[in-house]
Amino acid sequence: MSSADGSHSLSLVNPFAIAAERDLLAELLVDKRNKSTRHEYAKDLKKFFMSVCSEEPTPALVVQFLQMDRYSAVTLVLRYKAVLIDQGLKEATVNRRLAAIKSLVNYAYKVGKCNWTLADIKSEKIKPYRDTTGISPEAFKKMLAMPDRETIKGKRDYALLRLLWANALRREEISHCNIEDLDLEARTLSILGKGRGTQKDNIDLHPKTCNALQDWLWDRKELDIKQPLFISLRPYYGHRLTGDGIRKMVVAHAKEAGISKIVSPHKIRHSSVTAALDVSGGDVRSVQKLSRHANLNTLMIYDDNRTKAQGRITALLEDLV
Repeated sequence: MSSADGSHSLSLVNPFAIAAERDLLAELLVDKRNKSTRHEYAKDLKKFFMSVCSEEPTPALVVQFLQMDRYSAVTLVLRYKAVLIDQGLKEATVNRRLAAIKSLVNYAYKVGKCNWTLADIKSEKIKPYRDTTGISPEAFKKMLAMPDRETIKGKRDYALLRLLWANALRREEISHCNIEDLDLEARTLSILGKGRGTQKDNIDLHPKTCNALQDWLWDRKELDIKQPLFISLRPYYGHRLTGDGIRKMVVAHAKEAGISKIVSPHKIRHSSVTAALDVSGGDVRSVQKLSRHANLNTLMIYDDNRTKAQGRITALLEDLV
């Protein structure tokens, strides 16, 4: 049902029994290492409770939900899922909202505060990486020519673009780096990879990237190696350059280079991986070292898209009749 402000609410009456103990939601969020994950889970769980009972999640309300019987709880979550789908949300968004609820239930189950799970509630099917092509090396060369390397900002942006392309890095992997993570003599950079917890990985750098990083750091004149590798220059000099700051930089230089396609740091990552498969003749095992994809099947999607596998087979079938 819809409320007066147009938002969806499954029930005007709190459907949960009454009980209150520890703050299980806070415990769940503390257990998440990634700050962004904590933020998204908190936001998604707030939306769930606002939808099903028009209240923000309190410790008492969370416990009341977890103490429902399994049938009622599963029914409630399935109805919530139906509302999300009716709202026209993308499959990935629906799955993320459900994942937050499942994570809360699983945590409560693990600590003995819930005697059921939501394992029977299936996620929506998603076809990942529909477009993995990115932009061509020629287009990226145009982007590399945009930063004015006579200025400190130009040197910073040029070094960032070099890192994004040659190492297929994610924007948050770059944002989290400090100066001490860079070893110009060994030509390595320690990064906190996706899903790695607190363990950092060393990646090898090309001399062109090392030279660009050296130029940036030389102009910056920062002596404290604990400081971020990349910082904002305005309006507040010295703050760690965020992932969104890196995105804005990429978008600005792509626009300046006259590239009509929407370009983001992750699109550059797609571009790098696709170009690496091209120059290596489809050596997915070697390119996996560059992309650091945990699942080789993900790279096979890149390779299929790159070679237009379906189109080639279709052409062969056409020639048979």
